[in-house]
Amino acid sequence: MPEEFRNPFRPGAGHSPPYLAGREAEKEEFFRLLDQNIVMENMVLTGLIGTGKTVLLESFKPSAIAAGWKWVGTDLSESAAISEKTMAERLLTDLSVATSGVTIGKLNARNIGFLENSESSEDVKLNYDVLHKVYNQTPGLVLDKLKFVLEHAWKLLEESGAKGLVFAYDEAQNLSNQASKEQFPLSVLLDVFQSLQRKENRMLLVLTGLPTLFSKLVRARTYSERMFHIVELQRLSEQASRDAIQKPIEDASCPVKLADESVGTIAELSGGYPYFIQFICKEVYDAFLQGSESVPTEEIMRKLDSDFFAARWAKVTDRQRDLLTLVASLDSCDAEFTVQDIANLSGRNDMDIKPFSSSHVNQMLSTLTEAGLVYKNRWGKYSLAVPLMGRFIRRKTGIH
Repeated sequence: MPEEFRNPFRPGAGHSPPYLAGREAEKEEFFRLLDQNIVMENMVLTGLIGTGKTVLLESFKPSAIAAGWKWVGTDLSESAAISEKTMAERLLTDLSVATSGVTIGKLNARNIGFLENSESSEDVKLNYDVLHKVYNQTPGLVLDKLKFVLEHAWKLLEESGAKGLVFAYDEAQNLSNQASKEQFPLSVLLDVFQSLQRKENRMLLVLTGLPTLFSKLVRARTYSERMFHIVELQRLSEQASRDAIQKPIEDASCPVKLADESVGTIAELSGGYPYFIQFICKEVYDAFLQGSESVPTEEIMRKLDSDFFAARWAKVTDRQRDLLTLVASLDSCDAEFTVQDIANLSGRNDMDIKPFSSSHVNQMLSTLTEAGLVYKNRWGKYSLAVPLMGRFIRRKTGIH
């Protein structure tokens, strides 16, 4: 008896979809960076929630390894940004994954400063304990210690045949300097790689995060503009959306077949965002298995509102909801808007919302930015940080 064909769609956070559609150009950019003889450009992979940043980053890994590069990295939690020491701990821990299999002779280890004089003649593996010991023995600031350890570890990796070393960090928008505590972990990270790359150590830094990430990097170090190539993930094209919907169920044993009209409906409802495609397709697949002959649009959107948007909406105050309702009423809601756009609209009688002054709008947008619902781009305009949030607000408030 053939194995049951399971629902292939996976709407979980960071889960790889059954088919990664429409990201060929971004992959080519990553391959281009791997081809640098001297690393002068790193990558910032940015985009809204649900655009597939984590999935795309993971798809880079096998390509880098196949090209002879070592790959290390993880999610950057807020704890990594507490201090320069915690940032160093993060880098050493990740580096040890790449170096723990490297064995060097005792004499070589002593010559490059990785061990003090010892009577032991045993060879040395560059595991975490050894890296940490060398870090502690190296004089200077955290920055000096990290540069020494990473540079010499890379030389040993290079001798072992590695073509390069990728440090890949997801959720990098969590990084920040703590000036009030005189701790600058983000600056340390940037300074370490800028210094090592200038000395032609073949290390590539790849950071992914929300659209606020790049402005944080520039505020920490102005040279970040020249250090990173920015790849901004947009919503998928109509054809890529259709591929993401149709490819996973093309298998002959799949019990669900979608008419072209149904595919078009799903693509429109999702707005071209990979997470929403996975969410909606999972629900459609289950509905079709139970006899539905068309996409149950209202039921799916109600479930999406409950599972994805409701928690975010519940965290804002009534007055903040008024402001977001004004934003959702703007023609430019899904693109960019200004403080003045909102203030002008709030004065209209038909909005039935107490007017906002420009200064009040500016203040509230700052608060909503901290809450992760909007963000300010480099051109002084704002955008909603949650995809399709405008549609949700219009459904919730009944505006058109």
